[in-house]
Amino acid sequence: MSGFMQTMVERAARAPKRIALPEAVSEPVLKLAEAMVAAGVATPVLVGAKSEVQSKIIAAGVEAEGVDYFDIADEDLLEKFVQDYLSRFDNFSPKALRRRIADPLLCAMLLAKAGVADGVAAGKELSTGEVVAAAMQIVGLAPGVESPSSLGIADIPGFNGPEGSMLALADCAITAQPTAEELAGIAIASADTVSSLLGWEPRVALLAFSTCGSAEHESLDVVRRAVELVHEQRPDIACDGEFQLDAAIVPAAAAHKVPRKSDVAGRANVLVFPNLHAGNIGVKLVQIFGGANAYGPVLQGFAAPVCDFSRSAPLEEMLGNVAMLVVRAASARKGE
Repeated sequence: MSGFMQTMVERAARAPKRIALPEAVSEPVLKLAEAMVAAGVATPVLVGAKSEVQSKIIAAGVEAEGVDYFDIADEDLLEKFVQDYLSRFDNFSPKALRRRIADPLLCAMLLAKAGVADGVAAGKELSTGEVVAAAMQIVGLAPGVESPSSLGIADIPGFNGPEGSMLALADCAITAQPTAEELAGIAIASADTVSSLLGWEPRVALLAFSTCGSAEHESLDVVRRAVELVHEQRPDIACDGEFQLDAAIVPAAAAHKVPRKSDVAGRANVLVFPNLHAGNIGVKLVQIFGGANAYGPVLQGFAAPVCDFSRSAPLEEMLGNVAMLVVRAASARKGE
C-alpha cells in the first residue's frame, strides 16, 4: 500500500464509521469487509438477505466477526426501518420505500440517508452508472451542487507545487459537458473534498485554453460564468480562472500571463477541467507521461459520502478507498 493510502487508513482508524456494502454476496467485497475490520477503519454493514450473505461468507472462508448486517429478508426489521424513515422523510410512499429496500444498492443508500450508515461503498460488481444513479435517486445532492462529479488525487514525481508532488483533478469521470452551474458545483465540491480529505486550504483553478480573456469562444463563457458563480455562492473558496494549465500551477507563467492579483494563479492545488474530454485525457497524461500515481476517483457532490470502486481494483485499493470515505464521513460529522 502506498504511503498516501496508508495515511488514509491510519486516519480512518482513529474515527471508524459504519459503511454499507450492498454487494455483500461478492467474494471480493466480503474479503474487503474482513480487511476493514482487521484494519479498524470501519464496521462493514452487509446489505442483503442475511442467510445468503452468511452462506457466501462460509464459502469464501472469510472471518465475519466484527461485521454487521442489514437483513432485507427480515420483515420486522424492514417495517421498523420504514416507520422510522417515514417519520423523518416524505420523499417516498410506504409502498415505494418497501420496494426500494428490496434492492441492496438502493437499500444501502437509504441507510446512508437515514444515518444508519455513514456512507456507501460499491462498484466492484456494479457499474459506476448504477452507483451514481442510485445515489442521485436516494441520497441526493449537497446544497449548491448541480451534478455529481469525481475528484482524483495525483502524486506526480518531479512536480513541486503548494502541496509538494500532489494535485487534485476534477472532474475526470462523471459529467461530460458541464454547464456553468454544474462546473461551479464541481469546483465547490472539489474544494470541500480536499479540505476534508487532505486538510488543504483549497485554491481552485478553472482551466481552459485561454487565460484571463486571451482568447474568445462561447465555451470560455461557461468557464468564466462558473468562476463568478463560485464567488457568489461560496466567497470563502479561493477560486479563479479562466487559466491555462501553466498559468494555474507555474508561478513564472502566472506572473507573465495573469494581469491581476490572484490568490490562485501559479499556486493552484485543485484543477477543474472544462469538460470530461479534458479531464479524462489530462489524468491519463500525468499517469502515462508523468509517472503519476492517481488515487480515487472520489465521488463527490452527494449529501452523504459514496464511494465507487473500480471493478478491477485489488483489495488494497478498495481498502484505501473505504478509508478515504471514512475520513470524509468523519469530517462531515464534525461539521454538523
